[in-house]
Amino acid sequence: MPQKLRPSYKFNEEQLKQLKQIVPEAFKDGMLDYNSLYDALKDYNEEDSFDMDDNFYGLYWPGKRKAKREAAKPPRGTLIPVKGDGVNEENTKNIYIEGENLEVLKLMQKSYAGKVKMIYIDPPYNTGNDFVYNDDFSEATESFGKATGQIDEQGVEQVKNINSRAGGRFHSKWLSMMYPRLKLAHSLLQEDGVIFISIDDNEVAQLRKICDEIYGEENFVGCIANINNPKGRSDDKYLATAHEYLSVYAKNVISLEWYGFEPTDEIIRRYNKIDKHGNKYREIDLRKTGESDLREDRPNLFYYFHYNEQTGDYYPSRDNNPPAGYKSIFPQREDLKEGNWRWGLETAQKQILDLIPKFMPTRKIWGIMQKDYLSLRELIKPTSAWTFKDVNSERGSENFIDLGFEKRIFPKPKPVGTILRTIRLCSKQNDIILDFFSGSSTTAHAVMQLNAEDGGNRQFIMVQLPEKCDEKSEAFKSGFKNICEIGKERIRRAGKKIFESQDSASLSLCENSLDIGFKVYRTSASNYKKWQNYTGTDIQEAEDLFAQYENPLVDNWKEENLLTEIMLLEGFSLDSAVTIIKDFKKNKVTQISSNFCEHSLFICLDNTIHSETIMTLMLSEHDIFICLDNAVTDQDKARLDDKGLIKTI
Repeated sequence: MPQKLRPSYKFNEEQLKQLKQIVPEAFKDGMLDYNSLYDALKDYNEEDSFDMDDNFYGLYWPGKRKAKREAAKPPRGTLIPVKGDGVNEENTKNIYIEGENLEVLKLMQKSYAGKVKMIYIDPPYNTGNDFVYNDDFSEATESFGKATGQIDEQGVEQVKNINSRAGGRFHSKWLSMMYPRLKLAHSLLQEDGVIFISIDDNEVAQLRKICDEIYGEENFVGCIANINNPKGRSDDKYLATAHEYLSVYAKNVISLEWYGFEPTDEIIRRYNKIDKHGNKYREIDLRKTGESDLREDRPNLFYYFHYNEQTGDYYPSRDNNPPAGYKSIFPQREDLKEGNWRWGLETAQKQILDLIPKFMPTRKIWGIMQKDYLSLRELIKPTSAWTFKDVNSERGSENFIDLGFEKRIFPKPKPVGTILRTIRLCSKQNDIILDFFSGSSTTAHAVMQLNAEDGGNRQFIMVQLPEKCDEKSEAFKSGFKNICEIGKERIRRAGKKIFESQDSASLSLCENSLDIGFKVYRTSASNYKKWQNYTGTDIQEAEDLFAQYENPLVDNWKEENLLTEIMLLEGFSLDSAVTIIKDFKKNKVTQISSNFCEHSLFICLDNTIHSETIMTLMLSEHDIFICLDNAVTDQDKARLDDKGLIKTI
């Protein structure tokens, strides 16, 4: 029998499936029995089973339970395509989503769980003056505005919500906003994925605690002091703040692949020698320095080099009896004690051409120098303090202005350099990068820039609440009605500038792969009718209610919107290939394919599906055919079920 397509998804469905595999006795009639679960685990909890809350360390605040429940609630709506707002919409893999980010993160769960390599977010810093998302997370934009006091009941925009320190729940509101978003973000990350969170002193301590709970203390990578204002803020009362933080967590630190930065110009200048092949190198002492540098510390690293100054011949040896005409060179510390080498004897024998005997006039002794080639240098491990010029806040404004924007259109955009560095540290060339507080779309700019530099095909997904621009603001005067319009325009301008700035060599590298386009989606009400509970006793009223749901779709649904909702419900990503199959004369059949899915979706939303179409469909055993329930006969449903899986709406 065909399955009915379910128009909902609960975040904890996967967790329940995993729990059922581990503790099957805790499930009765398909439902979790908490008493049975406790009984199954009581041996573990037997000691101090009472007052358990008093025996665990953690962060608690008013509203935490509600914040946890919010993450588990299913989404209320769906996403719909906004044609014409993007660039190269038919071919691009990049996605821009307008909507409240908690709702969007829920809608992404089936399609993107375990597929995002890196998340960067710059959430509200909770200074007491900034807008802070309220507890009513899942409302549509207008309802959300009313809930937060931005819009009154008549739809008139009001003063933005202020989260005052005097309000009593200054930290609680911010934590309740962040917790469910970070929880949902965790499930989107790949096993080797990473999240970077920009934050300042107001909430850095609280952020660390909730991330420890969600991601695990063992997956804390580090906290970077990002020196974005070296001179410090002059209006600070006690200390002129010169930095903010980047808090970094891995999904699973054991699986984490962590890279580094290219050498700086200062380091490159040290490679001031060139060999006969034109390769740059520098000379560094082969003698070990620092801890354990005495001969007795590592006896196997002590040996001699026998060197003939006349012929230039030299070789390593354990023997301290050099041939006639040769002198012995051994590792000698500044205090004249015998030291050791950095390489073992066998390594020195294999790489003898990379070593040079050299007289050191200052110490008046002979030593052995290694040719350290620039081309072989490993990436530099990042420090926990970033003092680079490209992370300076002023660079963020310069990046924005260079695209032709007025500075006051968007205050304090993040520097491209900051996000470029985070992406370089953890991503490969085909990874997905997500930013669900995307603001002016600096992250999208950085992804396209890095792809242009290394020929990568990284994809970005930007999510931003379409917060209205004040009518008195420079942004509104420049034609931008909300923040999303600023972000989309930045992507258009940045992509164009990046492509045009490529030299001929770079263009030949990436002209067929450099993706500077994006598709736009927007949160909207579902195409499925919302069920209304009936508590009355009138049989006729109940029958009338059921009759309304014989057709589960809302009136005046649009095909392209329903196709997108089906894609999300079936776990297909928003960049999936959508193809209208041309072989059918009587019906319109759309095929949807994704790199993430082995099977394809075949969707026909016609009111009547002809038997000829059923017979012609070339479905594999894993493919799924989706159609309106009343569009096919029972006989044709049986035929379809023999070919693959049929689901009806």
